[in-house]
Amino acid sequence: MLTRRAFFEAASLAGVTSAVFPDLLMAEVGAAPVSTAENITVETIKAAEVLAGLSFTDAERELMLDGLRRSVADYHAIREYALPNDVPPSVAFDPQLSGQTAPVLPARIPAGWTPEVPARPVSDEDLVFLDIPALSGLLRSRQVTALELTELYLARLKAFDPVLQCVVTLTEERALRQARAADVELEAGHWRGPLHGIPWGAKDLLNVEGYPTTWGAEPYRDQVLTPDAEVVRRLDAAGAILIAKLTLGALAMGDVWFGGRTNNPWNVERGSSGSSAGPGAAVAAGLVGFAIGSETLGSIVSPSTRNGVTGLRPTFGRIPRTGAMALSWSMDKLGPMCRSAAGCALVFDAIHGQDPYEPASVTTAFEWPLHQGLEGVRLGYLEGAFEKDQDAAVLDVLRDSGLTLEPVSFPDIDPSPLLLMLRVEAAAAFDQLTLTEEDDRLVRQDAGAWPNSFRRARFIPAVEYINASRVRTLLMREIRALFEKIDVLVMPSFGNPGLSVSNLTGHPCVTLPHYFAAVEGAPAGSARRNPESITFLGGMYRDDMALALADHFQGLTDFHRRRPPIQ
Repeated sequence: MLTRRAFFEAASLAGVTSAVFPDLLMAEVGAAPVSTAENITVETIKAAEVLAGLSFTDAERELMLDGLRRSVADYHAIREYALPNDVPPSVAFDPQLSGQTAPVLPARIPAGWTPEVPARPVSDEDLVFLDIPALSGLLRSRQVTALELTELYLARLKAFDPVLQCVVTLTEERALRQARAADVELEAGHWRGPLHGIPWGAKDLLNVEGYPTTWGAEPYRDQVLTPDAEVVRRLDAAGAILIAKLTLGALAMGDVWFGGRTNNPWNVERGSSGSSAGPGAAVAAGLVGFAIGSETLGSIVSPSTRNGVTGLRPTFGRIPRTGAMALSWSMDKLGPMCRSAAGCALVFDAIHGQDPYEPASVTTAFEWPLHQGLEGVRLGYLEGAFEKDQDAAVLDVLRDSGLTLEPVSFPDIDPSPLLLMLRVEAAAAFDQLTLTEEDDRLVRQDAGAWPNSFRRARFIPAVEYINASRVRTLLMREIRALFEKIDVLVMPSFGNPGLSVSNLTGHPCVTLPHYFAAVEGAPAGSARRNPESITFLGGMYRDDMALALADHFQGLTDFHRRRPPIQ
């Protein structure tokens, strides 16, 4: 029987320069494992051309033959290194193009800034649904203690997780220890900042010492990784309290993990989307004060939409990924998921900035609140994308507030083919999973799931990967030109190229709810809803500007304050 490892060794032997080897070749090389370069023939090369979409002459194939055979040893040598997921490529993606200069000095929240102090709500139910600025004010004024808040959120996690399936591991002991320490400091008048004493949840691709980091996938459900992720370390320093490691779809895809499907608190018969499934559900249901999610291609935007919460996907490189699972080194981003844009800004302020262990990370200015306000902001809207009444209503709110909007369009470059870069990088990040057949243990095994995607990525030619990167540069140039005309672009979160384009270029966005549609077929009077969202896309390193527009919209509406029925 030909094992999968032998199959991929055969693939390397057969088409090493283009990394392709068609299934039909299996009959040609025979059922025995291929282990010698002599198995490569002119006919082998000819068959391998099929998946690459190439055609050579027999003379050209003969000329390639010796070189392909000699390269076999190199591939075997590379495979001798069982590369762990935390080893990045030696080349790092940079969203800045030549001629661009990012602000270099961090403009942190002013030292004298303090949150407004609201009156404590009468009910605990009202308390847990407050956003970060309000919780911060209550904690600092000592109307609520960190321990009280932590115990309240822990109780809710335990009560609602059987329905939502949003928790992988409770970090209860760690959380109670942190809460008691926070109360001692707050009582003594030592305030670390807006997050001091606020409980939060981590998407379970962030390392937390002493607890499993499962990546949502069966093969890794017992792994314990150290040290703490840099984001966890920074939130500890800010006084935030980690109370749970929350679910993600296996290896950051979808909402299905080894424990089941994470459900949507607005309609529990529907999944919470992914891959930041647990963060989306937990924030929406009032189980945590905020959460940290991650996005490669929609994994903050989509669950923020589905669960009706506010998510910030920051500019690529602004939040270090050290200690986080790698899926795509040129596209992965970490970001906060909260109940308001203002909350996202406060979390971002605590965790952004360069980490010497993260090659792609940068420190650039972040201003909150904006000193200039929104005076003179150049706001664009995606032309032709606002045909739905609920979407057009967003533009009306913005215009009625005194803002001027200009129609703009994305460049005529289809981003879809460029996403082969994501597939190749993900396949490389989990190559050992494929070679050892451990990918068979993942719950999802359909055509769109990771196991099949990893295998298919083995047949993407290396030249196409590089050329996709070059077209990506053209796309980045076009988007840079677009943002020379505007500061922020407002668009529906889906139904247009914006999600793919901006993930490829590395631009920041804030996604927030703006409509709650009734669930078709639900009983009369049902509180179930399907949330919809709008996205504010910022210029490079202007996360603060995108957040300011989102905060402005939320100041004029109440969509972000609505609560799910959890039924």
